[in-house]
Amino acid sequence: MQENNNSKNHIIIQKKTKKYVEVCYNMEIIDAKTLDYKAINEALRRSDDACTIQNCCGQRFLASGMSQKDLTIYGIPGNALGAYLNNAAITVYGNGQDAVGDTMNEGQILIHGNIGDAAGYAMRGGKIYVKGNAGYRAGIHMKEYKEKKPLMIIGGYAGSFLGEYQAGGVIIVLGLSRNKKRIVGNFPCTGMHGGKIFLRDDCHDIKFPEQVTARPASREDLDELREYLSDFCSAFNYQIDDLLSAPFTVITPDSKNPYKQMYVAN
Repeated sequence: MQENNNSKNHIIIQKKTKKYVEVCYNMEIIDAKTLDYKAINEALRRSDDACTIQNCCGQRFLASGMSQKDLTIYGIPGNALGAYLNNAAITVYGNGQDAVGDTMNEGQILIHGNIGDAAGYAMRGGKIYVKGNAGYRAGIHMKEYKEKKPLMIIGGYAGSFLGEYQAGGVIIVLGLSRNKKRIVGNFPCTGMHGGKIFLRDDCHDIKFPEQVTARPASREDLDELREYLSDFCSAFNYQIDDLLSAPFTVITPDSKNPYKQMYVAN
């Protein structure tokens, strides 16, 4: 291993693999161009500083189980970004792939692009904010755990099976820049037995299952939405009043929902 020091940064080079990590002004910069996910995660674990990953291109499982750290990613991380995340913050300047925030416990994931399928799978805490669109099954098996209440906000539209088997938490889909596309795909809320979904639309053309109730948002619902949307609007430079000026539909599970008995003790 060769080391090169100067007054501004410290570069560590591994000759055999040509991998490098640069530490600059208390910010560790990881060039992911030639690194696999194991090498990137090892660098993240070693660092006590905030980290930036550059040239990210599909490496999976990044920041899995990460705690007490800020991570910024330039590029496109692979599947399961931030899986089991525990009180850390991830910001992605690019798109995310499938299973973003899988089973995350606490923290925040901010995506300045679109995400793939099954985002927030079984998440039981934390926040996922997506500026763009989401694929199929966003929020599948989302649940609440004690005082933890997960939140997912999708700025664009969501694919089919939104909130499938949702057991807790809140999902908000805003439908911004969707170019007349429906705000959600087919079969939303299938098996939903807990939590709440807000859709920024009157949803006249959407068929919901019999086991849920869909209704126009009340004044109390809009007050609740205002609280949820505060950080999202700050992150992506939206005005809350502009977002709340459109109609919202609120979806909650029916108290007679038969799916509940499959997951909750009687």
